[in-house]
Amino acid sequence: MYISNYRRRSEAVFLIFLSILILCILRIFYIQFFRSAYLKQIADKQHNLFTELEPRRGTIYDSNLRPQAFNMSMDSLYANPSIINDNDKPRIAAQLSGILGINETFLKERLNRKKAFIWLARKLPPAKSEAVKQLKIKGLGFLKESKRIYPNGYLASHVLGFAGTDNNGLEGVERDFDKYLKGEPGWALFLRDARQKRLDIWEKMVLPKDGLELVLTIDEVIQYIAERELDKAYRKYNAKGASIVVMDPHTGRILAMASRPTYDLDNHAHTSKEAMRNRAICDLFEPGSVFKIVTASAVLEEKKVSEEDVFFCGNGTYQVGGRVLHDHMPHGNLTFRQVIEQSSNIGTVKAAQILGGDALYRYVKAFGFGNKLGIDISGEISGMIKEPRFWSKTSISAIPMGQEVGVTALQLASAISVIANGGQLMRPYIVDSIRDKQGEIIKENSPVLIRKVISVDTAARIRKILTGVVEQGTGKMGKVPGFSAAGKTGTAQKLEPNGAYSHNKFVGSFIGFAPAEDPLLAIVVTIDEPHPIYFGGVVAAPVFKAVAGDAIRYIKSNELPVEAPAQ
Repeated sequence: MYISNYRRRSEAVFLIFLSILILCILRIFYIQFFRSAYLKQIADKQHNLFTELEPRRGTIYDSNLRPQAFNMSMDSLYANPSIINDNDKPRIAAQLSGILGINETFLKERLNRKKAFIWLARKLPPAKSEAVKQLKIKGLGFLKESKRIYPNGYLASHVLGFAGTDNNGLEGVERDFDKYLKGEPGWALFLRDARQKRLDIWEKMVLPKDGLELVLTIDEVIQYIAERELDKAYRKYNAKGASIVVMDPHTGRILAMASRPTYDLDNHAHTSKEAMRNRAICDLFEPGSVFKIVTASAVLEEKKVSEEDVFFCGNGTYQVGGRVLHDHMPHGNLTFRQVIEQSSNIGTVKAAQILGGDALYRYVKAFGFGNKLGIDISGEISGMIKEPRFWSKTSISAIPMGQEVGVTALQLASAISVIANGGQLMRPYIVDSIRDKQGEIIKENSPVLIRKVISVDTAARIRKILTGVVEQGTGKMGKVPGFSAAGKTGTAQKLEPNGAYSHNKFVGSFIGFAPAEDPLLAIVVTIDEPHPIYFGGVVAAPVFKAVAGDAIRYIKSNELPVEAPAQ
């Protein structure tokens, strides 16, 4: 009886173990054939770390290959919250907050996420990175990322723009040429140990492709000079805004372009849209008397008027189409040369009446007004000029002296370049070339002729008249010591919201080129709402004088001015 019971119990135990063994075998087969991919995926996540390899963003250079924007390698701090003790997280957040200058609540929230990887701070300065490393906190780590550096701070900010934390271009040429600059990312699959610490052993890797380099037509030194002088006038006359364009009149190359207000490219997080706006290409304004170069060119080219023809300027008043026109000071008889030199509105309008509205409109369009010039950065506007069929009875007295027409500073720079280069309208451009790191050119810009506007003879005659404007006319404050110069002043009333011309808001401007006989530079300066003085010959002409003088001396001798630009 005892032996029989023992045998039954032994058989029962055997059957139980056999069942368990069968179940284990079945479970192994199930895992092997139905769950292997899932479990392998979990294991890979635990022991492999997929990392995107960031390409180095291309450097931006000035025309002399001086870097204006480049990338530096920086530490970025991450955490693995899953291996940090929950009780330690408040203390860690407090420690990091003091070092990083980041809100403690924000850090606590990040550390409490149920993830194996979370960014805490990107692209840290070396001092902060080292301070965090000294804490030796388990669960924190660093990855190398590159940060965009702008070595000149404010300089050319409206041209360069900036790139964001992820190295994507957000403003200026950084945005417009982002596809060339940013490169192509790579990736690597790194191994991790049992504690999920990354080992410097990679299983698979695709190397990133660095971005291409951008070479601008901007000259760092001329940009420096232009911003220094523009800033002086902007501050001195309490202006709402200001802009300057310096162009090679023969090619259309932009040597300097700046606006005020401005901003620091390395500290742009809280910059207003107003400060970021490139006024030189996107601000529309009535040009005032600087526009008389178009009227003068048209009447001379069409042989309707000669320089010595005499106009009676009404002693300061002239009625046209029910409108009474005034000069800034009364004049009697003036030759046409003197009309432009003294900036007589009445004399200019009388010459335009001889020419006629249709012909004047053709020349306004030929000089590039009312259309985009096609500069290779975004934001350019076309300006505004009505077709003659939409002109009022007073338009013939307004348009010849720069009213009822909207222009940009860039358009004025191109227009004065027509006079300087012998009558040709050139397409302005600001990017010289795109090249790889070995210096091989991928894409290159070259001068492009848009159209022939006036003859060489007419351009030379206008050049002589504009030289007289600077020598003995309204532009005397634009006279450049040591060099001849030609130019035209402008003081334009701004429009009020009700459509009437303001009596206390003006745009003071000066357009010109130097040296007059063989121009190296064409320059446009506009000062928006200067006060208490607002005349272009007073607020803008001195900027032209200083920029032209220093820039020409630099071009001829490569001497760097010692005075730093105001910021």
